[in-house]
Amino acid sequence: MADDSSQVERLLKDIDWESAQCRSWIGKERLDPRVLEALKEVPRHAFVPAWQVPYAYDNGPLPIGYGQTISQPFIVALMSDMLRTEAHHVVLEVGCGSGYQSAVLSQLVRHVYSVEIVAELAKAAQERLARLGYANVTIRHGDGYHGWPEHAPFDGIIVTAAAPDVPPSLIAQLKPGGRLVIPVGQPHGQQDLMLVEKNAAGEVSSQNMLPVAFVPLTGDHGAEHE
Repeated sequence: MADDSSQVERLLKDIDWESAQCRSWIGKERLDPRVLEALKEVPRHAFVPAWQVPYAYDNGPLPIGYGQTISQPFIVALMSDMLRTEAHHVVLEVGCGSGYQSAVLSQLVRHVYSVEIVAELAKAAQERLARLGYANVTIRHGDGYHGWPEHAPFDGIIVTAAAPDVPPSLIAQLKPGGRLVIPVGQPHGQQDLMLVEKNAAGEVSSQNMLPVAFVPLTGDHGAEHE
């Protein structure tokens, strides 16, 4: 049931529909075909708890334990699209969760480095991704607010939890010409998906794309400590 191709096709149609509904916010009616193909190739049912498998191809978030969620597929697709990835890119993900967003990005770039603050999730995601053959993803347990300076600078950075502001450490680790996608706002309050761009001269600009609802970024500087 969970790997039925008809469910995947239905999900992709739902994403297409939602993209069209959000066109005034995101500036386009359809997402990058490369991104949609990546979602088609990644088996989402392999990234959710067993009791959530019947809902794996619904276009909505699902709980994965430890107070965390696997993001709505449309949001995964949109954030991946906003990065404007190229095959040679190296990207940083803050908040690996079950590894689903990592797997999608791995289809689009040369390497994904991902930081996860929940040790149990980091270990499970690394094992899951290895078992499924995603060899170009490296995960470590740590506070993603600080990024991963040993592998910086990055062509793109994606943050999968809401921060009260954009971490300066992540901006510093972004390459000139790079893009950072992050939900910004307070837990259970107003949040906006923000696109941060650094131009060739190192100048930074940002814009809010659309309202979202994410679990909070945790750690030394996360929303829970504000």
